[in-house]
Amino acid sequence: MSILSPNRLKAKIAPHLHARVPYVAGIYQNSPRWSNKDLDPVPVHMRTWGGLEYWSYWTSDMLAPPLASTVSSVMSLGFTARETIPIVFFGFAICSCVITLTAKMGAQYNIAFPVIVRSIFGMYGSYFAICIRAFVAAMWTAILCVQAGAFLENCLTAIWPSFNNFPNHLPANAGITSAGLLCFFIYWIFQTLLATMPIQKLRILFLVKAVIVPPTFLALFLWAVIVTHGGGPLVTGKAQMTSSYMNTAYSSLTGLNAIIGLFSSMAVNMPDFGRFSKNGFAGVHQFFALPVIGTLGALTPIFVTSAHSVIWGSFQWYMPAVIADFDSRAAKFFVGFSFMLATIGNQIAAGTYPFSNDVSGLYPKYINIFRATLIISVFCVACTPWNIIKNAAGLLAFLSGYSCVMGPMAGVMVADFYLIKKRKLNIHELYKDRGIYYYNHGFNWRAFAAFGCGFAPLVPGFAKSINNDLAIGGAWKIYTFAWLFGFFISLLSYYIIAKYISPPTSAMVDVAVLPPQKGDVSPSEEEDSVNEKEGVQTHTKEVDMV
Repeated sequence: MSILSPNRLKAKIAPHLHARVPYVAGIYQNSPRWSNKDLDPVPVHMRTWGGLEYWSYWTSDMLAPPLASTVSSVMSLGFTARETIPIVFFGFAICSCVITLTAKMGAQYNIAFPVIVRSIFGMYGSYFAICIRAFVAAMWTAILCVQAGAFLENCLTAIWPSFNNFPNHLPANAGITSAGLLCFFIYWIFQTLLATMPIQKLRILFLVKAVIVPPTFLALFLWAVIVTHGGGPLVTGKAQMTSSYMNTAYSSLTGLNAIIGLFSSMAVNMPDFGRFSKNGFAGVHQFFALPVIGTLGALTPIFVTSAHSVIWGSFQWYMPAVIADFDSRAAKFFVGFSFMLATIGNQIAAGTYPFSNDVSGLYPKYINIFRATLIISVFCVACTPWNIIKNAAGLLAFLSGYSCVMGPMAGVMVADFYLIKKRKLNIHELYKDRGIYYYNHGFNWRAFAAFGCGFAPLVPGFAKSINNDLAIGGAWKIYTFAWLFGFFISLLSYYIIAKYISPPTSAMVDVAVLPPQKGDVSPSEEEDSVNEKEGVQTHTKEVDMV
């Protein structure tokens, strides 16, 4: 990375010192609130992702510390590999079904999540969906900062063993030590600097991650198999439930919900990635990427957790704590460094960048991607994320907590796009303030009513997950499968409301109006073809969706 001269540095920072940011108009120049280059349909020449690219993306995104932490926390319920592997596979398979459906929304119209939800929640109602998705991305980014800081602590301890004796001035219930807090801030500064760079300039980082991280997962798996002579008690033993109020069935649902929760946010904003598809996200193989890669990747934390119990005599779900117990300083450093690298790549690609891209679309005159990145960086400190993941129960509560929001939202999206509108949208109307997707004062009340039907019954269980002393009767049983409950109840509720009670006839179109497709226009023609009166593309394609 070259060092900028004072003049170049000043020129780079100066635009961000004003209240308003330099606004770059999109295709729909007369709609600055709704149209900019980040939100407009992806040009034909930029739709380059095929099956290989999506499988590579999932490999990079799955083989990361969040998978290890989630799988190990599922095992903390008392499960062995015999129960955990099916839970992981079916959890990712269920999530993959919805991810495939939402990805095809973006792939068909080549638009991102903040735009597609305008047709569902309304032009102003879409802000609600964007803010919820952004909050989840911000929370995950903050949590990963804590884990990455712990991996940095592993590396420093491996180089200087005396760092292990760093004096701690924080109370035991703080959820973090003084050394951990120091490493958190060191990593946080480094991660923030990288996140503010254009994502196109980080190709080398993602390439290095792809080369180093998968072999590390494989090496840990082989080590665990060898030292346990085939698996150990947590692989070959029997399940022993750790919760006093949940039997095997409800514990299984809790574990399934945690696995779905890991990528439940992607089930909502997958259009952000699907819009780059060059073939409309075609191919049945897309469905298998998540369950296959996720289940194979889950073998490493399963066997490593079992190996830790065999060697050190205790169940440890937190990967930095497992690495800290390694006797080999070299192994401690390289595994810690590899996982830290995996974390920062995961943070930027699935956390800070989607957050910044989506939030910048809320108020493009005042928030751009750079400023949004600074907002999420400050949030990472302000929310004290170490209090969330200081134990396995905390992580499970967090995963289930946002699952009860993501599930209903995904249900409403699928019902509206596939069951009510039959995949027929008008691309131009998505960028009009008072167009057909304005509904009632900018809000589609049907979507909010259906969302409430799926979310409201889960609130008591969510409250109990925060305070286990609350007496809520049997409401916690529904919460054990929060995502599934919320998804199907909201889907069914929206279908009934929009089909039989109050059909959104003003938002229905007979023929789908798509952005330019391959073979319609050249990239240069696409950019120049703008209707001067309406400010919209003249080269569009009408397709009758069957």
